Amino acid sequence: MEQVLTDKYALYNGDCVDVARQMSDKSVDFEIFSPPFANLYIYSDDLRDMGNCKNMTEFFEQFDYLIPELYRILRSGRICAVHCKQLAKYKGKDGASGWIDFRGEIIRHFEAAGFQYHSEIVIWTDPVLEMQKTKTQRLLYCQLQRDASLTGIGMPEYLVLFRKWDDGATVPIKHYKNIDEAIAGGGSQLQVFSLDKWQKYASPCWFDIRRTDVLNAKIAREDKDEKHICPLQLEVIRRAIQLWSNPGEVVFSPFGGIGSEPYIALEQHRKAIAVELKPSYFKQMVQNCSEVVGAGEQLSLFEGE
Repeated sequence: MEQVLTDKYALYNGDCVDVARQMSDKSVDFEIFSPPFANLYIYSDDLRDMGNCKNMTEFFEQFDYLIPELYRILRSGRICAVHCKQLAKYKGKDGASGWIDFRGEIIRHFEAAGFQYHSEIVIWTDPVLEMQKTKTQRLLYCQLQRDASLTGIGMPEYLVLFRKWDDGATVPIKHYKNIDEAIAGGGSQLQVFSLDKWQKYASPCWFDIRRTDVLNAKIAREDKDEKHICPLQLEVIRRAIQLWSNPGEVVFSPFGGIGSEPYIALEQHRKAIAVELKPSYFKQMVQNCSEVVGAGEQLSLFEGE
């Protein structure tokens, strides 16, 4: 397994379940990631790829190996944030058109592993762009005119939050009203949260996330690869890391992709651990992380985890 270890980040090219099993109990302060959306996209033909599955049942059979490890390695009282959306059903393939409750299944599987469903953020998406991309019948204006019973609503995305409740000692996440209060409390500018900012972030729906606010990448094309990249928007990651971790703490992403989560963790002066199975994505993740902090010496901070 290829790995890149520095004093600020640890990046692994391998199976996220294998890597998580080698990590110490309660060694992570915050977890954030976008898992494969069952069989919606195929990222590779690797049998260890959770997106390489026939259906949602097969996906969760694999995902259930990871979820308990996410619970074990997370610090007591801390948050795991999962980016997801519902999945579409099609009349030709599924017998009826509609939605599959992928988000609900994620909640049920995480709670079965010990997590508490804590809250969630709805990420607004543009129904016009969805219609243009998917040509889904439920969003067609002409369908509204023909028979509105077949029309529906645009599909939002979610950041679903899970908390680890156990009897272990917790470390508070500190935020301050202003820089003077932060300095007095031993904090820093990174921990200043104005009331206006909090009220904006506390909204149950984030309307201002730009769909194009993602890491750019040039990924090598490979045979038998759908070549689909679906990175989580950087501002979503940034807000979550600011809210639910302290500067200097460890942020973990088991589906690192091209490095969106570790990139923002490093930008926000946290440490990062990320795993990516696909070699070409891993290579891009290493490049993105090295660019945000500089090359740095190879250290053994994360060895043994």
